[in-house]
Order: sequence, then C-alpha cells, then structure tokens
Amino acid sequence: MKIKCIITDDEPMARKGLRGYIEKIDFLTLVGECEDAIQLNTMLKTQPVDLIFLDIEMPEMTGLELLSNLTDPPKVIIVSAYEQYALKGYEFDVVDYLLKPVSFERFIKSANRIHALLQTEQKEDNDYIFVKSDKVLKKILFKDILFIESMENYVVIQTTSCKEVVYTTLKQLHESLPHDIFLQTHRSYIANIEKVTAIDGNQLAIPPYKIPVARNFRDNTFNLILNNRLISKK
Repeated sequence: MKIKCIITDDEPMARKGLRGYIEKIDFLTLVGECEDAIQLNTMLKTQPVDLIFLDIEMPEMTGLELLSNLTDPPKVIIVSAYEQYALKGYEFDVVDYLLKPVSFERFIKSANRIHALLQTEQKEDNDYIFVKSDKVLKKILFKDILFIESMENYVVIQTTSCKEVVYTTLKQLHESLPHDIFLQTHRSYIANIEKVTAIDGNQLAIPPYKIPVARNFRDNTFNLILNNRLISKK
C-alpha cells in the first residue's frame, strides 16, 4: 500500500523536516507541498490524496478553518506548535496530532497508525465478491458465506439465506477469497471459519451444517481456528 501525502505548512523548515521523514518511510509518497490552506484547497481539487500533514496557524486561513469547509476530506494528521488546538482538531476526526518539533520516533508511530487504519478501511471496502449464477452476476458479501462445496466443475456457495451454483473450480474461487477468513478443510470444501461454532471430531459445526475436515487439512484447520480464537461463544 502506498499512501499519497500532501504537506501544508507556511514554514519552509517545517516542510523540509516532514519531507525528509516521509522519504524514509517506504509506504508514504509525497505528491505535493503547500504553503497555506488556500493552496491546499486548490490542490485537493486536482490531486488525489490519502493523507494531509496539516499545520494550523497559517496566514489568511487556519488549517482548522479549511477542514470545516471541506466535504469528505482525506485523512489528516495535524502538525502544530500549539497544543491548545488538540481537542478542536480531534473534533474534525483527525488521525493524530503531532507537536513541533516532531521527532522521527513520534512521526513513524503516527505513520504506522495511518497505515493500519487505511488497510482496515480498504479491507472493509472489499468485503464482497461477484459470481455468475443463473446467468446473472450476483454480489455476495463475505460475511454471508457459510461454506463452499465443490461439485466437479461447479461450486455451491451456501450463504445465510440461499445457495448459488457457480461454474468455476474450488481452487479458482479460493484464490478470490481472503485466506484469513476462508480456509480449505477438505478437497471439496472451503469454510468460513468465522462462522464455526464448534469442532465435533473431524467436522466443523456451522449451524445447521457440518463441514468435513480431511486428515491432511486437519492440523492447519484446527490450529488456525484455535490460535485465532475464531470459534463463536454462542
């Protein structure tokens, strides 16, 4: 993941310091620098960006005044010499508030926070798959899938409300699914391990179904479920 950043600060030395920090972190990419909030407002209309490093005290318009006038702004990390604006900054849902002078240790902690946040949001945005069933492309949410069963050249996707028959192989479908959630338990089955409520011998209980676990998949399946504590407490 590359995070596109803009620095906005009226102090050249402050911009230089942030630029140097950004260059040291491989998942941050600097795509622009602005001397004030008005320049930033203009740049945001043409430059896609994920993150703004934003000063508060700037000529003509403060960073907070700009935020109050933006609809659906990118993520923001405030970088300011003034501690008293911290509470107000968090009212705008900023990711972090860095006090100048900013150490690299503090900067990288903030950078890791934004990376984790954007990764989580990206995962949430991609929480479904489209499959062709009955000649129609259908959207299926990952959270609704209970298990998938192979039927030679077809697979049956059993969801919480229906089942879809799709012309594909189990292997091809598995490659399109998040492997931290969907685990192959048998040459003919893939289970949504977040739906497992119990382990019954060589079977997984996904009510009202029982999914077989083959001997060669047993250790990997049970270890993943138990180590990640994904068994429901219902």
